[in-house]
Amino acid sequence: MIHFVGAGSGAPDLITVRGQKFLREADVVIYAGSLVNPELLKETKPGCEILNSAYMTLDEVIRAMEKAEREGKMTVRLHTGDPAIYGAIREQMDRLDEKKIAYDVCPGVSSFCGAASSLHAELTLPGVSQSVIITRMAGRTGVPERESFRSLADHHATMAVFLSTGLLSQMEKELAEAGYESDTPAVIIYKATWPEEKIVRCTVSTLAKSAEENGIKKTAMIFIGDVFGTREANGYEESRLYAPDFSTEFRKGTDI
Repeated sequence: MIHFVGAGSGAPDLITVRGQKFLREADVVIYAGSLVNPELLKETKPGCEILNSAYMTLDEVIRAMEKAEREGKMTVRLHTGDPAIYGAIREQMDRLDEKKIAYDVCPGVSSFCGAASSLHAELTLPGVSQSVIITRMAGRTGVPERESFRSLADHHATMAVFLSTGLLSQMEKELAEAGYESDTPAVIIYKATWPEEKIVRCTVSTLAKSAEENGIKKTAMIFIGDVFGTREANGYEESRLYAPDFSTEFRKGTDI
């Protein structure tokens, strides 16, 4: 069996209980060495074979899985964050389907969730934003034209932008074209939940300058939106669910 496991956002204790169990039982671990916290590898048992996929091609990863299967071994494919988001797992699962090799997926804490927790932020605030757009800028790997950063920015929803730290000047330009005020809040979070985490609060017009001043060139989450401003600035509404005059099936409100 192959277990695709989300390693979490960085801190080793943010892996799920299930993921930790798989990691402790694994005979072979293939981990995304460019992003996964190596502290997690301390959970593996003596004799576990550990392979760093940062130095491997897709074919080499699949061959390692096939070899483990032939030898009756259990493999953990350890991906950063949650494997469903920019995890490149579909191509691996398709290959395994062709070879009739069984697998499952264990979710993890995505870096955007870890970053929000570090900020003590709620990404959806009543009256401000009720949607979160998870996306990235087009770089060496393109994006479908219908999902261009510029077109998604038109919604002015909360944005969590992956894999785009080297494209902040272009991001500023496209946000301005989408009608963002220059003082709209933005945050750059370097290695969220890691010991070396760095949080830089700025605006949509100072993203590139702020990253440069703080020496941040990669491995950062970019957040954009009014939810990151003060209550005085964004004027969010409190949840109706807990309002005294709001009735639910569990509680009678004063509106009855």
